[in-house]
Amino acid sequence: MKQMNKKEHSNGHKTDILIAGVGGQGTILTGRVIAALAINEGLDVKTAETHGMAQRGGSVITHARLGEKVYSPLIPQGDGDILLSFEKVEALRWLPFLNPSGTVIVNTQQLEPMPVLTGTMEYPTGIRKEIESKAARLIEVDALSHEPVKQNSRMVNTFLLGILARIMPFEKEKWLRVMEQTIKARLVDINKQSFEAGWEFARGKE
Repeated sequence: MKQMNKKEHSNGHKTDILIAGVGGQGTILTGRVIAALAINEGLDVKTAETHGMAQRGGSVITHARLGEKVYSPLIPQGDGDILLSFEKVEALRWLPFLNPSGTVIVNTQQLEPMPVLTGTMEYPTGIRKEIESKAARLIEVDALSHEPVKQNSRMVNTFLLGILARIMPFEKEKWLRVMEQTIKARLVDINKQSFEAGWEFARGKE
């Protein structure tokens, strides 16, 4: 998927981003950063969140829609431009919401959902092949093998946000500024480091 630009947004182009993960991975915070940046850039933005059993590792999904004019916060099935997923099976779960020209950015971490933990289901296999058959572009990364995520697994979200930022039409400094405004002060520095690491990882994928 080509990098989006501001002119497309001003001409009515709309970008639909699905942020998928499990409870505690920071999907909601990631959506807030994206929304705040879009507002700063003068775009209309609407977001929506749905929660499974979030405190027990249930699915959490954030819809973020931005453009010149956005009428609904929910992304219809088959309309998503980008699926940003912090865990493999969550990428598979929400894949039907991606459009055929869409991009999937996925952390290869495997977090077993409750049915797998209780033995009533098995963790799905062939996830990468399924994503590749449905998405125009796949960016796959083991975020936990990169600093500072290696030291703090809660930084997965901002690492992947750094990857996302490379295909969005906004300068890196604007993302970092919004993070300063959105994230708790004591956590800003490590989250910015994680974002920078994701940004640099994505540079090698261009």
